[in-house]
Amino acid sequence: MQITIDKKTGALISAIVVLLAVIGGLVLRGESSNSGAGHMGHSMGGAQSAKSDLSNSDIMFLQMMIPHHQQAIDMSEIAMNNSKDQELLALAKEISKAQSAEIIKMKSWLNKADASTEMGAMGHSMGGMLSESDLAELKNSVGTKFDTLWLEGMIGHHDGAIDMTSMIDDAKNEEIKAFGLQINADQSAEIAQMKAMLARI
Repeated sequence: MQITIDKKTGALISAIVVLLAVIGGLVLRGESSNSGAGHMGHSMGGAQSAKSDLSNSDIMFLQMMIPHHQQAIDMSEIAMNNSKDQELLALAKEISKAQSAEIIKMKSWLNKADASTEMGAMGHSMGGMLSESDLAELKNSVGTKFDTLWLEGMIGHHDGAIDMTSMIDDAKNEEIKAFGLQINADQSAEIAQMKAMLARI
């Protein structure tokens, strides 16, 4: 049986077909967009978490090195008041400047990893730290005695920092690993300089 469709009905059917095609296209586009957004969000989240991915040893190292650096800064500030040796004063100023910047960097890494910037119970010792009595003696000394005490104290302090970097020898985070190597290089060079200053004094 042959069905005949007048022009009006044919136009209506054509309009419906076009409308359905448009709706279908919009639905497919929406699904594709959502899928892409989800994939992109997952990728970005993964990249972000990888960037701040620190091991327990990395976190412990940073939490310990912050107060260790802070004491070096405190010792350098004492030197500014008590020493007259120009080379020692220049070194103290450089140590204070460099380690202050490194504290900011270390706190930033810990914040990105949602880790506390404060030390908890530590299984690794903070080598080279001066005791309260050591700091009091340093504050109350002047002249050659002060310079000698400060240099000996800072050499031991630097040795302790270098020893602490062994905690991150196997760090997977490349930034943290490079940071440890930089501490080794910088503080080894400063130890050599301070030993030469002790011989001069």
